[in-house]
Amino acid sequence: MNDTPGWASPGSAPSDGHEPGTSGPTGPSGPADRPDPEQPSQQPGTHPQSPGTQWSKQQPPPAQWSAPTGPPSPGQTPPPPPPGPGWGAPPPGGPGGYGGGNWQGPGGYGGWGTAWGGPPPAAKPGVIPLRPLGVGEILDGAVSTMRTYWRTVLGISLTVAVLIEIVVVLVQGLLLDEYTDTGALGDPSASLDELTGALRDTMLSSGVLFVISLIGTVAATALLTTVTSRAVLGKPVTAGEAWRDARPQIVKLFGLILLLPLIAAGIVLAGMLPGIITVAAGGGGGGAALAVLGGLAAAVVTVWLMVRFSLASPALMLEKQSVLKAMSRSVKLVRGSWWRVFGIQLLAAIIANVIAAIVVIPFTFLAAAVSGDGISGFVNGTGGFGWTFLIVSGIGSVIGSTITFPITAGVTVLLYIDQRIRREALDLELARAAGVQGYGPTSPGTPGS
Repeated sequence: MNDTPGWASPGSAPSDGHEPGTSGPTGPSGPADRPDPEQPSQQPGTHPQSPGTQWSKQQPPPAQWSAPTGPPSPGQTPPPPPPGPGWGAPPPGGPGGYGGGNWQGPGGYGGWGTAWGGPPPAAKPGVIPLRPLGVGEILDGAVSTMRTYWRTVLGISLTVAVLIEIVVVLVQGLLLDEYTDTGALGDPSASLDELTGALRDTMLSSGVLFVISLIGTVAATALLTTVTSRAVLGKPVTAGEAWRDARPQIVKLFGLILLLPLIAAGIVLAGMLPGIITVAAGGGGGGAALAVLGGLAAAVVTVWLMVRFSLASPALMLEKQSVLKAMSRSVKLVRGSWWRVFGIQLLAAIIANVIAAIVVIPFTFLAAAVSGDGISGFVNGTGGFGWTFLIVSGIGSVIGSTITFPITAGVTVLLYIDQRIRREALDLELARAAGVQGYGPTSPGTPGS
């Protein structure tokens, strides 16, 4: 598709920068071939018509020359007008006052910033300017996409949220509540074995729900990728067009969706395995502590890897890559910017969770009120999660996810575009795709942060 970032060849080298050229103005002494006014008009051994001997003794210094006030002589070309205001004198230092010909004004634009007040702003055909983005611009671009194309964005996110919540309700109602017991965590008199079993069940249920949520987030990101990439170009897209663009990559997308949680689960299991073996061999509390420490260490490694793979979904969808190549592409784009990518995604996740909590908490208390044990049983932890509670709270989760999916998905896609702009000059390709005239390597854009 030639109007999305995907048609740019991946891994292309960024455009070579062009350093400002050095100027060659004459020094304060004026032209080299002008003799001293006190010298005679002709030196011994020089031709009578040689240049440099015809200067008038009344010629004013070069820095004070002004156009003559009288009418020009017949056949004489009138002198050019004086320079307009705002140019000013060059700064002192170096030959001719230009610091050796390498002087640059504020912002490094060869002195133009002083005369013109800085370079012109970057082109902005859509929701973001076509230059390296700041944190606020990435968040604002995600929100602007949702606000501008709300029908398409909310339609996609609502569909994904409903499907994911149906799976969550069924898993909780049929599997987790039936086969897991976490009540010992709130019992002060529980034995070590009961606490270990409750901790195992808690981690199991949390892990299952996390995997389901991760699948929903990746799926929403993939389906909203086309919408966000078109929004960058200022071009609308319908849900049908987004689906047609994503459909050829659906099989690979599900492979990526399944592979990422499997990698995370494998790392966590490997970290906890020594402790689990110790507990099975009768290690008791020492084995449980070893399993917890191993799980925490594995969680750190998992977070590190998941951030490195976090741009794989937009790379797969926009560049039409395979699963492994998309993951490798994400690693390449994140390399050297891990903390920045992690910080922006963490901030987006915090904002999304706050918004989701504002929506979900009232529905949770409403679900507890209409269920058998009431709000007091829910607060004390003695109430069970019946179907009524799961369905009512699930409605709140659907509403919250419908709002937050576009934020997290938009931030991921814009982070991918931002990293490619920084590393591969993707802004030039986007500008041409958006039909921006005169935008190229020689056009002065706003420097990125």
